[in-house]
Parts: sequence; C-alpha cells; structure tokens
Amino acid sequence: MKELIDSGNLPKHIAVIMDGNGRWAQNQGAARVFGHRNAIKAVREVTEGCAELGVSYLTLYAFSTENWARPQFEVRALMELLVQSIRNEIPTMLKNNVRLDTIGDMESLPASCQNQLAEAIEITRENTGLNLILALGYSGKWDIVQATKKLAAEVQKGILKPEEINETLLNKHLSTLDRPEVDLMLRTGGDHRISNFLLWQLAYAELYFYKDLFWPDFRREHLYEAILAYQKTERRFGKTGEQVKANGAK
Repeated sequence: MKELIDSGNLPKHIAVIMDGNGRWAQNQGAARVFGHRNAIKAVREVTEGCAELGVSYLTLYAFSTENWARPQFEVRALMELLVQSIRNEIPTMLKNNVRLDTIGDMESLPASCQNQLAEAIEITRENTGLNLILALGYSGKWDIVQATKKLAAEVQKGILKPEEINETLLNKHLSTLDRPEVDLMLRTGGDHRISNFLLWQLAYAELYFYKDLFWPDFRREHLYEAILAYQKTERRFGKTGEQVKANGAK
C-alpha cells in the first residue's frame, strides 16, 4: 500500500487515539497492563511509518485527564511503562530524526516522568524530521480552559482588550501553540468518538475509525490504509466541491 500513497498530498498533522489496550489483553485472558506493554510496538510502527513518509507532526493521546480515574495500580503501571519506554526509545528517535515534545498538564505527572520527558525532549531537540507529540495529562476541554484563563489574565492586566480576542489569538494560547491543526485523526478500538482529544484542533480533521483493530495490533499498513482513504477525500472546509476544484485548477 505504501507505493500507492501520493507523497505530495500527505496529511501534515496526524493525531491518534490509541484505544483498546485493555480489551486486547482481556481477550487473551491477561491483565489490562499486559495490553499497555504490548502497545509499544504499535507506537514505534506509527512513529517510524510517519517519519519515513515525511509527515510533519504526529500527536499521540497517551494519557488523558480522565485516565487519572482508573484503578491506581493501572495508573502506576502506565507511568512506570512511560518512563521505561521513553528511555528505551531515545536511540530510535535519534536514528529516525524524530523530535519529541509534549502537551498537557505536565505538573500532574510524577517527578520521574517529568524528568525523563525533559531529558528526552532536550536530547532530540535538534532533530529536524517528524515532530512526535505526546499528549499527557491532557484533555481538549482543559486546553481550551487554560487558554481562556491566559487571555482573561491579559485582559485583567490591561494588556489585551476583550474585543481583540479572536480565533488566531486563542489558538496561540493553546498548548499546541504554533503547530498546525490536525488533518487526519485515527482511532483504534471500534469506538466512534473523539473522547475530549484536541477539540479545537480537530475542527476540520478527517476521522478514520478502525472497527475491529485494537491498538497493540496496529502496524504500518494500517497507517497507510488511513492515509490512502484521506487522499481520496475532498476537503472542502465549508466551500462547495466546485469551488475546491476551481481553486485546485489554478
């Protein structure tokens, strides 16, 4: 399938909801944590796949604010796995010219996670290929609220007038900063929802849902499958099909 992809029409920013780890493990009679451990290969597959194709940004929904409500032993295991995985994947990120970054409430994470993330971000800072963004302690509602608080503080200080607030200004105060909005969102696990993920940034994203695929089984061909579907889609952004075709002909 890779040979069928038009390299001139790639989504610039792909976001992924990595769903189904627990159910994958339960289907095998194992604890949910077993699914999280076996999801590392899928993360490597989608990251290397995007890097090889030339995708600019990949955002992975690694841990939401709602995930804190899960059983404590699972949360603890996830955090330990995160630290271990980051440490182990640094050589691979360097090899593939991948630059690591994060969005979300980093202060909510354990100190060991914060330290490992900061170290990996610093080590990969000079890489110029794929920007890999981990959404940790993140939710779309949290992102919009924290941006609104920043704008309100600027109004209170007299730096900003309420009438000056617009989409561009709010966008600059989101945790995603100057990164482009999402072009293509993938979700494994069979559910058809965006689960409080990048609510602002997904405004005009194409959504691709895998019906019978849990995240630990995700491989590069599944990425190619979604990109090929994306390339067959006419992205109108509120315009008519005729307008899009006319602009494309210029």
